[in-house]
Amino acid sequence: MNLPKQVRLVEVGPRDGLQNEKQPISVADKVRLVDDLSAAGLSYIEVGSFVSPKWVPQMAGSAEVFAQIQQQPGVTYAALTPNLRGFEAALEAGVKEVAVFAAASEAFSQKNINCSIAESLERFVPLMVAAKQHGVRVRGYVSCVLGCPYDGSVAPEQIALVARELFAMGCYEVSLGDTIGAGTAGDTRRLFEVVGRDIPREKLAGHFHDTYGQALANIYASLLEGISVFDSSVAGLGGCPYAKGATGNVATEDVLYLLNGLGIETGIDMDKLISAGQRICTVLDKPNGSRVARATLARQLR
Repeated sequence: MNLPKQVRLVEVGPRDGLQNEKQPISVADKVRLVDDLSAAGLSYIEVGSFVSPKWVPQMAGSAEVFAQIQQQPGVTYAALTPNLRGFEAALEAGVKEVAVFAAASEAFSQKNINCSIAESLERFVPLMVAAKQHGVRVRGYVSCVLGCPYDGSVAPEQIALVARELFAMGCYEVSLGDTIGAGTAGDTRRLFEVVGRDIPREKLAGHFHDTYGQALANIYASLLEGISVFDSSVAGLGGCPYAKGATGNVATEDVLYLLNGLGIETGIDMDKLISAGQRICTVLDKPNGSRVARATLARQLR
């Protein structure tokens, strides 16, 4: 299969990237990060999450962030909303697109959101009805698609079942997430082969963590399967608080370097993207997780 000519990157740094940080992050720093990413040319940015601060403290203040960011034409500013209450809070904040998530593994679903997969899907029904009434688009996530920290391997057919449910209830796109970053290129191709039997591949996305250093290989394998949307996090920020040992999302800078090398269009400015990632890493007082950013910055210092 020919590689896609254009790829859309879904920037999850402000949400998935920051949710696992220990120290408090100010609303101003979150706003600056989102605005920096907009300026770099990202067309889709997951800004925050409307969940209880008790469970995810770093997502407190998401409404204030939405109120203060400089929203640019043609850019989608989305939020994660795990239930109807979260959706209503997002709607009040003026959010035009939301995301919901389900697990492919029963054990992870229980650990993450304290309910079964079936119960989690049932919770989305009133949310989907409300979203349709208000003209809000909904994107779906499926986690643990290439392995679960509690259940081990997960059959592609099980993932396809959950993805079908999300797509059938109205999610316009379903992102398949390798939450623990254990998948390989062969696993990835098999996954999209199976799920792609029921859902058009243009409606699927890939979300890869780099725990085992396989994220870019998995993205290339996905490209070969006709997938053209990928979630990534600036500076490789992130991880899952409910998946022990899972490291950050694949760095947006590293994915962009891969895509640029393949001649695939994204509309993203690498220099501005690296600056955005380095700025938030300075705020967090942590090393930049992007190899491309580190190499580029080191070269500039020579």
